[in-house]
Amino acid sequence: MSLLTRLTRDDLVAARAILEPSTLRVDLEAELARDFALPWLLRAEENTPPVALLLAWSVADELHLLELASHPDHRRRGYARLLLTALLAHARTYHKRLILLEVRRSNLAAIALYESLGFEHTGVRRGYYADNDEDALEMRITLNPETGTSMPSVV
Repeated sequence: MSLLTRLTRDDLVAARAILEPSTLRVDLEAELARDFALPWLLRAEENTPPVALLLAWSVADELHLLELASHPDHRRRGYARLLLTALLAHARTYHKRLILLEVRRSNLAAIALYESLGFEHTGVRRGYYADNDEDALEMRITLNPETGTSMPSVV
């Protein structure tokens, strides 16, 4: 049984332990202060350390997925999929029109996960990642805000 919770100050050390192996740099304290931030943690069981983290921003009728990471000891167990499924449910509940993200071109596992949930490729950001000048693929899901059903993207 997995448990989704919002990040709190008490979770900062555990959240950093998820982010650091993936070399993701996030100012978690700043995200806690942002009204539009959705910093979520997933625990495998109640009262256990978190195993995965999702950070998205909710602005107007859009969600922008900024970070998604699983702790290295807990990868390939479906936790990222659970977090993304929760984000999709949130989008439908709050009548969002778009979920947007960028992903490294080389991150084939993440790309396959996003595609399996209905994300479509919409563009490329050349040299997007400063650490190695790697391109980012832009992906998104377009939702009908009234029904929550996925619609083909119009780019």
